[in-house]
Amino acid sequence: MEHRKPLTTAKMRKMKQDGVPITMVTAYDYPSARLAEEAGIDVILVGDSLGNVVLGYDSTLPVTLDDMVYQTRAAVRGASNTFIVADMPFLTYHGSLDSTFRGVARLMQEGGAKAVKLEGGVEIAATVKAITEAGVPVVGHLGLTPQSVHQLGGFRVQGRSSEQAEKLLSDAKALEEAGAFAVVLELVTDELAEWITKQLSIPTIGIGSGVHCDGQVLVYHDLLQYGSDSAARKFVKAYANIGETIRAGIGEYVKEVKARTFPAPEHTFHMDNDVVEYLYGDKEK
Repeated sequence: MEHRKPLTTAKMRKMKQDGVPITMVTAYDYPSARLAEEAGIDVILVGDSLGNVVLGYDSTLPVTLDDMVYQTRAAVRGASNTFIVADMPFLTYHGSLDSTFRGVARLMQEGGAKAVKLEGGVEIAATVKAITEAGVPVVGHLGLTPQSVHQLGGFRVQGRSSEQAEKLLSDAKALEEAGAFAVVLELVTDELAEWITKQLSIPTIGIGSGVHCDGQVLVYHDLLQYGSDSAARKFVKAYANIGETIRAGIGEYVKEVKARTFPAPEHTFHMDNDVVEYLYGDKEK
């Protein structure tokens, strides 16, 4: 693979100005990040969605800062030439700034992330401002914010009313003014996502928010059908069915072991004859 330099926040803003879409995918470990980089992805998000697709939780809420540092570090090792963003997990940026900075520092210093992502709008703008003024790039996240799913009343499309639309635009502008260099828009109506995108000078990255965003993000396990059933999610397109391939491969392995056809002679190592005779003796005597 040809060596490349990671994108910068300035380059991503230029991509928006030039109308060049930004590609983002989640990845949570060395092999997935490495494959994403080799495929030419622009940005990798080590998302707290790992709680759902890697750790087996029913939401992102149980994901800890330790989880995020561990997984980010693994992804960075796999994609050292890609801009990697790490999620700040649930309730790690709503207390004191000292506590928030400790979490940010761990993701940057221990995890190796180049930026952090926070969910929320006006209510976290001051925190975003403090983080960016400390020199850390920040991605915002609006619309369906999984860490607030219970407050939102479930996984519902956002921006269908004029009140929601005005609130989301106000939140997006607040994040931009606070210094965020990009905003993820999740499950926002197509019309509102286009409107917000045109109102901001920073890129919008959509997931379930239509084609008019400046970029798109999908979850690795969803787009590859790898241990994730995304058939019911309208906003997901499956580009491969790796899960089926893996199940079939493991299934064949199970059959061959049961039938004692694996390991075959070509997978087997043998001693020299004199060592065999030493161990087992001469059977003809």
